[in-house]
Amino acid sequence: MNKSHTIRVGYYQFAPEFGCISKNRTEVMNYLENTDADIAVLPELPFTGYGFSNREELLSLAEDPDDSGAVSDLLALCVRRSIHIVTGFAERSGDKCFNSSLLLGPSGICGTYRKLHLFDREKLYFDPGNLPLKVIDIGGIRIGMMVCFDWIFPEVARTLAMQGADILCHPANLVLTYCQQTMLSRCIENMVYSVTANRTGCEKHSFGDLDFTGTSQIVAPGGVIIHRAGSRKSEAYSAEINIDRAREKTITKRNDVLADRRPEYYLR
Repeated sequence: MNKSHTIRVGYYQFAPEFGCISKNRTEVMNYLENTDADIAVLPELPFTGYGFSNREELLSLAEDPDDSGAVSDLLALCVRRSIHIVTGFAERSGDKCFNSSLLLGPSGICGTYRKLHLFDREKLYFDPGNLPLKVIDIGGIRIGMMVCFDWIFPEVARTLAMQGADILCHPANLVLTYCQQTMLSRCIENMVYSVTANRTGCEKHSFGDLDFTGTSQIVAPGGVIIHRAGSRKSEAYSAEINIDRAREKTITKRNDVLADRRPEYYLR
């Protein structure tokens, strides 16, 4: 990891093919071999696809991160390229299965986050996340992970910001149209960077079609869009950011978005 506070963050937006783990892994690896990002963010569930019919189908595709060919390949690439990767992952753990995000780096699996707020049909087959929100320090850069529908709960971004997150890494498979604009507010409220890596394309299933919204984005503190992708095409993008901007929480010379909080008066 770059020891200065200027680093490159990036995302890869593409259309995973449902159930085709090997094919999706090859596509992801081809992107990562050529990225110039220090931290690259992939979508939610990029290897399996999203629209499981039932829990049995999910269990047949989910993996233990410690025994996953995809994770093994990503970790080897992290060593080879000296980068970090945040990826969505269908995580099997014993008899449970979580919609997870993994932070991977040259030293191995740096952190695991299990999606706390399951969306719609996810409740039919995923287990709800059971790990607390946690910020992970990688070479002086503080990473917080959230997954897709977590965007609608401001408590997630605020909790990570209160723990010192510089960047919110946000794998997503968005089908609603509200998230991208809402993440601008999360970056204003908390004066942090965010990288939302969404997928694109359509999955056709017996229960209906799933159309994903694309428009992955990188947002700076204050809600400034650094870059936003289109809605339909695969796209890779990276940008240089200065972490010091995420450590300055003042809005005016007398107002600090975290220090001015008065939690003793908030509803609990």
